Amino acid sequence: MKTKLKGAQTGHSLLKRKAEALTKRFRIITRQIDELKRKMGIVMQTASFSLAEVQYIAGDVSYQIREASTKAQLRVRCKQENVSGVMLPTFEMYVEGGNAFEFTGLGRGGQHVQKAKEVYQKAVETLVELASLQTAFVILDEVIKATNRRVNAIEHVIIPKYENTIKYIISELDEQDREEFFRLKKVQGKKKDKAAAAEAELEHYDDGQPVFQGANETGQLDNSNILGDDDKDVIF
Repeated sequence: MKTKLKGAQTGHSLLKRKAEALTKRFRIITRQIDELKRKMGIVMQTASFSLAEVQYIAGDVSYQIREASTKAQLRVRCKQENVSGVMLPTFEMYVEGGNAFEFTGLGRGGQHVQKAKEVYQKAVETLVELASLQTAFVILDEVIKATNRRVNAIEHVIIPKYENTIKYIISELDEQDREEFFRLKKVQGKKKDKAAAAEAELEHYDDGQPVFQGANETGQLDNSNILGDDDKDVIF
């Protein structure tokens, strides 16, 4: 039980440190999400103005963009980050392929088209980063709640239970020790009484001759009345 108590205390300490580390990372992610959301508003506003400039200068280029885009150039890969034993997914955007819109707006507005593409690419990158942080935020929130529940259960249920059990066992062992001491004391007392009785019996010997019941004053046996006064015949 003492080993179990020590293991519970060690587990409580480790889980508490884990909860503190996760909470620290959770606060950092919360601050980053707040900053990114503020940044996202500015980026999307800039992207909307860039698109408006393209439509004003080059007209509707959506058909040309659909024809030029045969596959997605912006792709997302997922990695995993270990934070105190918790695997957090991290999304990362990368560009695959060349510039599919290099001939879009060739007649007019090509520069604004390229600028709008770069701004929207930045917007997508910010969205991917925000999605990564939001996913980590949700996972950490669940893990922190579960870890705190375990810490509280160990601290308020398991450790007190083990401590009470150990106290009960110690009290029972002390009671057994007291009972054993009392029993040994009684046995020792009986041995002393028996030894005293044997010593008292030895005192009845006179010069090495025992004094038997029915002996006279000289120590000789008195055979006159061994069988008693009424000595009747035995009839078979």
